[in-house]
Amino acid sequence: MHSSFSQFLIPSLYTHNNNPQEIHSFILSSMALKFQSLAYSTRFRKWVFQSSFISSSSCATHVEEISETIGKSNDSCEFNQNVNFLRNNLAPQNLIKVLDHTSDLNLSVRIFKWASMQKSFRHSSGTYFRIILKLGMSGNDVEMGAFCKKLLKEKCPGAEEALVELVHTFVRHGRIDEAMTVFVNIINLSACKPPVKVFNVLLGALVKESGDFRRVLFVYKEMVKAGILPTVDTLNYLLEALFMSDQVELALNQFRRMNYKGCSPNSKTFEILVKGLIEKDRVDEAGSVMGEMLELKCQPDLSFYTSCIPLFCRENKLEEGVGLFKMMKASDILPDSFIYGVLVRCLCENLQLDSAICLVSEMIESDLVPTDNVFVDLVDCFCELGKLNEAIMFLEDNQVLETASYNALLEGCCNAGKILEASTLLETMSEKNIADCHSWNILIRWLCENEETGKAYELLGRMIKFSFNPDHVTYSALVVGNCRSCRYENAMELFWQIRARCWLLDFTSYSELVGGLCGIQNCQDAIEVFCYMSSKRFSLHSLSFFKLIECMCDLGQVHKAIRLWQLAYYCGTSCCIATHTTIMRELSKLGKAKDLLVVLSRMFIEGFNLDVETYCILFHSVRTLGQVDKCVMYFNMMANEGRIPDPERLFDQLSFLANHSQIHMIFSAIDKLLSKGEILNSAIFGLLITGLWKEGKKHEARRFLDLMLEKGWLPDATTHKLLMGSDVGEGRSQEILLFDHSSTQDAVSNILAEGLGET
Repeated sequence: MHSSFSQFLIPSLYTHNNNPQEIHSFILSSMALKFQSLAYSTRFRKWVFQSSFISSSSCATHVEEISETIGKSNDSCEFNQNVNFLRNNLAPQNLIKVLDHTSDLNLSVRIFKWASMQKSFRHSSGTYFRIILKLGMSGNDVEMGAFCKKLLKEKCPGAEEALVELVHTFVRHGRIDEAMTVFVNIINLSACKPPVKVFNVLLGALVKESGDFRRVLFVYKEMVKAGILPTVDTLNYLLEALFMSDQVELALNQFRRMNYKGCSPNSKTFEILVKGLIEKDRVDEAGSVMGEMLELKCQPDLSFYTSCIPLFCRENKLEEGVGLFKMMKASDILPDSFIYGVLVRCLCENLQLDSAICLVSEMIESDLVPTDNVFVDLVDCFCELGKLNEAIMFLEDNQVLETASYNALLEGCCNAGKILEASTLLETMSEKNIADCHSWNILIRWLCENEETGKAYELLGRMIKFSFNPDHVTYSALVVGNCRSCRYENAMELFWQIRARCWLLDFTSYSELVGGLCGIQNCQDAIEVFCYMSSKRFSLHSLSFFKLIECMCDLGQVHKAIRLWQLAYYCGTSCCIATHTTIMRELSKLGKAKDLLVVLSRMFIEGFNLDVETYCILFHSVRTLGQVDKCVMYFNMMANEGRIPDPERLFDQLSFLANHSQIHMIFSAIDKLLSKGEILNSAIFGLLITGLWKEGKKHEARRFLDLMLEKGWLPDATTHKLLMGSDVGEGRSQEILLFDHSSTQDAVSNILAEGLGET
């Protein structure tokens, strides 16, 4: 297509003896000679360019030049100079030369429009190509679209080919929006059918650059409307876009229908399917798709292997990963270091040490050098299996002198509690000059975490002697050691040195220091540490932060606690529910109901479910304000969620509600508690019976009395007196029925009946 369009513009160059490379060289040399004779201003740059032809190589050159020059200030004299030159030499070829030499976009448009007004001149597809290209590269899509319409309206020979080439050019340079603008003009204003390659180029660019499924679908629909049959590449792009937009089922459906569209899936198809399914956590289906690929005898290519083997290994699907690796070698496709590395890691994670060692040996025989990570993975596997001596021998046999592998072995020794072996290994590393600061820190950290801080300081002295300066990791380890030895003054001294160096404590050291300081009620130092680390957007462990808030509230400094709570949100420190309830409890004591609700709102935003303590605080708060209806609401919510306070607080809450004649409003909640087998004591039963009776709910009161008697509890004097006083209005027969639960009544029931006047 490119050749035919170029042949139309420069027919004299195209003979049967010329090839494209010779033509390209001829054009460059010819244009260079011609421009030496032109009397252009010295302000023009020395450009070497092709003539009017639109080919992929020329477009690339011009696009780069246009990108560099657009946006520079224009010269008012340039227009006159260019017009003077063109006035007696106005032809498409010369106009293209002028446009290529004109750096200012607006000036280029003026020159182009000036040429349009000359009676003896008619634009060619080449001149339109240049001006549209310049406009598109500057992002002027509106005017660019207008010129596309003019090109098609004037019916310039080769107009469709020029627009098609513009689509390719814009896509090559990442101008997807401009390519889409040109494409829309082609399909809307041109009677021709663009070649399928144009659709595929656009689909590929849209999938790669943006994943905008809406635009992908638009291009595909236009392809269908134009009656152009898709290729396997077309459908592959569609599958990729469907996976990117989470339309997995639709993607699988399209895959099943590929044969109906005259296409057979290729290696890329299966690569997209396997990758898409694994990324959507449908790993088993990915394995099934791979089985289909084998049934169809589709031969995977290098891209499939390098993409899918790491994916299966990442999901710990070792069998699938190894199976693909064997297929890869059987197909005479050589695995690279990356493939070997991911397989070795997967084997080591599954403790298949022998297989991993064989794979490394095979790798070395293939003249591939294992990376440091490969040996680290192997050492980790040795250590996990408790084969520390074998790990040392393996490193020596393979003449490994990389620090990372020995550091992994050091950590393995420390984790296994083999501190003497670790010390010996560190000495050996120092003698071989392969120890680094991290090597010393590994051993220092272990000593500090195991409360052997004195030995840690001794090792620190040797570390400095070997010319390794302590870093923030060293200091963090020493902070842990001092905290676990309860030497908080020393820990704070280390912290001040860390702060002076603008370093940060690690997460564990930070949490232990703050938690320990709060444990000895040294809140001021704890706040200092927290504020410094928070200023660096470093989060604190939620338990240590709770201790800090609790410490502040115990000292009655709830307002400072709230400021720290707000700072925690800034630095990403998560709060446990106990942190919120501690603040809420203090606010409730102070009668700060509005502030309490702010804390409650934050809890809801962060997705907390309210616990018993929170409900009790809320109940107490609204009770203080005399908001009885809200007390009823909170109690019902608490009971319906099965969150029951201790008997003392429950009795207190029920007493308040009974005093305000609200027991009938919580009757269903109490009933739910009883149905779940919750144990209520006799005092609470008496309170409920009395409350319900006074509120006119005598049937419910009798039922509670019935339940109370079944448990063998007697009503208290108040309840007894109330029920005796009601006997006149109720009648003897009903009271007899109330206690007639069975043919054999127990002594308690009989005594109670007699006490209520039954004979």
